[in-house]
Amino acid sequence: MFFNSIDFAIFFPIVFILYWLVSQKLFLRNLLVLVASYVFYGWWDWRFLLLIVISSLVDFIVGQKLYKSENLKQRKGLLSISLIVNLGFLVYFKYTNFFIDTFVDSFRLFGKELEISTLNIILPVGISFYTFQTLSYTIDIYRKQLKPTKNWLAFFSFVAFFPQLVAGPIERASHLLPQFYKTYKFNYNLVKSGLLLMAFGLFKKMVIADRAAILVNQVYNNPTDYHGYETILATVLFAFQIYCDFSGYSDIAIGAARTMGFDLMKNFDSPYFSKSITEFWRRWHISLSTWFRDYVYIPLGGSRNGKYRTYANLFIVFVVSGLWHGAAMTFVVWGAIHGFIIVLEKVLTKYRKKIFTSKNHFLNYFLAIPLTFIIVCFAWIFFRANSFNDAMIVINNSFIFPPFSLDNILSKEFDRREYWVLIVAIVILLLKDFIDRNDKWIENLNKLNIVFRWLIYLVIVLSIIFYGQYGDDTPAEFIYFQF
Repeated sequence: MFFNSIDFAIFFPIVFILYWLVSQKLFLRNLLVLVASYVFYGWWDWRFLLLIVISSLVDFIVGQKLYKSENLKQRKGLLSISLIVNLGFLVYFKYTNFFIDTFVDSFRLFGKELEISTLNIILPVGISFYTFQTLSYTIDIYRKQLKPTKNWLAFFSFVAFFPQLVAGPIERASHLLPQFYKTYKFNYNLVKSGLLLMAFGLFKKMVIADRAAILVNQVYNNPTDYHGYETILATVLFAFQIYCDFSGYSDIAIGAARTMGFDLMKNFDSPYFSKSITEFWRRWHISLSTWFRDYVYIPLGGSRNGKYRTYANLFIVFVVSGLWHGAAMTFVVWGAIHGFIIVLEKVLTKYRKKIFTSKNHFLNYFLAIPLTFIIVCFAWIFFRANSFNDAMIVINNSFIFPPFSLDNILSKEFDRREYWVLIVAIVILLLKDFIDRNDKWIENLNKLNIVFRWLIYLVIVLSIIFYGQYGDDTPAEFIYFQF
C-alpha cells in the first residue's frame, strides 16, 4: 500500500478512528496496530508476511534466551541464529542473483562462458529496513544494553509498525518498543502537526519527486541521446528527486505515527546544506548511518586501533552501505565514492578546520556547500544509472556541450509549465531547509497569525491537488521500496 494512493487515503482514517476508540485498552490498541500493519504490508503480497512473522518470532524467542544465558558460547550461538535467519532471508531475496551474475562474469574474464541463469526471485518490499530493525533488538540484548520484552504483542507490533515498516526510519527497540507499553490520550496539537508533516511529505513526493522523475527517467533511460547541460540538469534533478522521495516518505511515516501518539526519530536534516560529506551523512538517512556506526563501524574497531585502521573501517562501512542499497556494482561504487571522500576528509581534517570555520560564512556557503553538493551529485550518477556502463556514458556525455536547448529534454508529459512548477517547488523547499535548519518549522508555523497559518495549509493542499503527479493506474512507488 502506497502512502500516495487512494487505498491509503481510505485505510489510514479508518485505522486512526479505530485506534483512538480503543486507545486506552492497551491489548486492543496493540492488536489493532499489528493487524493494521499486516494488512498494510500484505496489500502488496500477503505471502511475504510470513517472513516478518518468522523474523519476529525468532528474535522474540532468541531475546528471551539470550537474557537468561550467562554462557558466552551459548549466547554467541543464540545471536548466530538471529543473524542467520534474518540475514539469510535478506541475502537470498536480495543478493542471490547478484552473486550468480558476479560469479558468471568472473569466469567470463578468463574466456569461459558458464551456462548459469539467474533465478526468478521477487524482492519483498522493505526487507532491508525491518531486518535491520529487528536485528538491532537481539544485538542490543547480546551486548546487555537492553532487556527483552515479555510482551509478544508489543514486540510483533514494534517490528511491523506500518508507518515506518517499508522504508524507515529504522528504529531501535530502546526507543520505539517502550512506546507500545503505554497508552496515549488524544492530543490535538500532536495530531495537527502530524497531519501537516504528512501533507508536506506528500508535497515533496508528488509535486517535486514524481515531477522530476519524468525528466530524470527520460535522460537516464537513454543516456547516449543527451549531453552536457542536459545530463547535468537530469543529475541535479535526481538529487532533488531522491531527497524529496525519501524524506517525503519519512515525513509521512513520522507524521502518521505522531497522530497516534508515537514518536519516530528524525531521518533527514537539510542534507544539501552540508559543508562536507561527513556532515552530509550526519544529515542524510540518519537512522541508517547511525545503525551502521553502532553495529558495523564500532564492532570493526571504530577509531580505536590507529588512524589507518580507522580509515579502512570507514571505507568498509560505506562499501557495505552501498551494497545494502542494491545488489549491483553501481551501488558499491556509489558507497565507495562516499567512503573515499570521508577518508580523505579525515586525512585533511586539520587543514579543513583552518579554512572552513564556522565564522567564515563566505567559504562555507560559496565553496564548501556547493563543492559538497557537486560530489554528492557525481556519486548519484552511479546510484541512478541502470548499469555501470550507463553511468560512464552519463559522466562522459556531461563534458560534451552541444548548443543547449531545453526543448531537447521536454516532452508532452513534461513541458515548460511543468518545468517551472518544479523549479518553484524546489526553491520553496530549499528556502524552508535553509531558514529552518533545526527542523522546527511546524513549531514556528504555529506561532504565526491564524490567517497566515491556514493560508499556508491551503497552499500545501492545493499544490498537491493541482500540481501533484498522479499515475494512470497506480501511484508512483517510493524509490526506497526497492531497498
